[in-house]
Amino acid sequence: MNYPKINSLKTLDAFQSRLDELEIQIPLDSAIQSGDAAPLAQSCDWNGGTIGNRFAILPMEGWDGTTDGRPTDLTRRRWKHFGLSGAKLIWGGEAVAVRHDGRANPNQLVINSDNLAEIEALRTLLVDTHREHFGTVDDLLVGLQLTHSGRFARPNDKKQLEPRVAYRHSVLDAKFGVDSDAAILGDDDLDRLVDDFVAASKLAQQAGYAFVDVKHCHGYLGHELLSGYDRPGKYGGSFENRTRFLRSIVDGIRSEAAGLQIGTRISIFDFIPFEPGPEGLGRPSRTGEYRSAFGGDGTGVGYDLTEPSRLMQLLEELGIQLVCSTVGSPYYCPHIQRPAIFPPSDGYAPPEDPLVGVARQINATAMLKRAHPNLLFVGSGYTYLQDWLPNVGQAVVQQGLADFIGLGRMVLSYPELPADVIAGRTMPRKKICRTFSECTTGPRNGMISGCFPLDPFYKAMPERQQIMALKQQTKA
Repeated sequence: MNYPKINSLKTLDAFQSRLDELEIQIPLDSAIQSGDAAPLAQSCDWNGGTIGNRFAILPMEGWDGTTDGRPTDLTRRRWKHFGLSGAKLIWGGEAVAVRHDGRANPNQLVINSDNLAEIEALRTLLVDTHREHFGTVDDLLVGLQLTHSGRFARPNDKKQLEPRVAYRHSVLDAKFGVDSDAAILGDDDLDRLVDDFVAASKLAQQAGYAFVDVKHCHGYLGHELLSGYDRPGKYGGSFENRTRFLRSIVDGIRSEAAGLQIGTRISIFDFIPFEPGPEGLGRPSRTGEYRSAFGGDGTGVGYDLTEPSRLMQLLEELGIQLVCSTVGSPYYCPHIQRPAIFPPSDGYAPPEDPLVGVARQINATAMLKRAHPNLLFVGSGYTYLQDWLPNVGQAVVQQGLADFIGLGRMVLSYPELPADVIAGRTMPRKKICRTFSECTTGPRNGMISGCFPLDPFYKAMPERQQIMALKQQTKA
């Protein structure tokens, strides 16, 4: 299906007319305020201090570390860009595996005693860059996202999955090569993994990170455990059991890394896996009841925030204030998680105007924020708004629908967006991410990730030509 591209909606009225045509509601301010009094420039107090503005950088992996889990110059370039962005909340930088078998690819960063100095140096580079451009870092909050990739682990070969799963899945097992119970992590395995997360958190604290994100999103292990309704044992079945992994890690951090703050990025709802249908258009992999979606409504294509709201209440009880909301998974339902008009090479054409997906994320996050006003929410899914991102972001913050506007893909092409918006500078159209999805197509095909269409640095790389060839093959 053909949807109007955002860059064709050249006026606010045209953008609003498209929202009206779709019968969706996305908050929208007509004029962007700038300077210290601007809504997006306002500081935010939290239980660990003050965060200087309302922009957050979401964690993004570059698939560009060393095989032993250390950063490279490409990694350092990305983190330096995070520092010069002007955003005052750095949500994790990127996903860092707590042990080897949890790596999403053989070049993912790993935190251990051997790598710790270089993991610390990433934070130092980011902070020093921020200080150089903005003068102060007293209101800059930098965390580290900790992960085990679970079903999507590729620790040794980019082309070879080595999944460790929470349970057998009615759709994903066939899609991702799980054909026996041997891939399931038993309760004893999860007990040991809890210890690994706690040990990694202690190292992150030693490296100067102010908080750790105990990752529970995008189909990775923490997220999959939340939907283990039929898993036996102490980590499955009841809500108490399905949240035991998170609670145990938090208890361990409180005991062994006192003073380290904790956040969590959570897929607040999920859909059934999608697949290409006629003419490549995405469609559900099957119809009927679907039980494996945390926050799902049972249909596979809708959400129910009853359990996610209960999880928010648990976070409050655990003393966790920082929540980054996202949805779904880039591996099996990317159109709801990362709205884009151009799919990656292994994806499908979006079955809905991507603006519908943006609205779905904004509205679901707003529902949880209204129900849990003491939590601080970082929203996701804003990049597809492109030229109109500041108008929507300002309205979201003004109306209290989220506390921070999270930026992911956008800062690969345009890292200075937060600083430019707050300063009132015109956004250069040639730098605005148009969701070409080449930052995903690259790693899906064993290459590094970066903005190959818009960043001159990546545009000049040979991978750019390989990606263009892949896209032509997909179209053919």
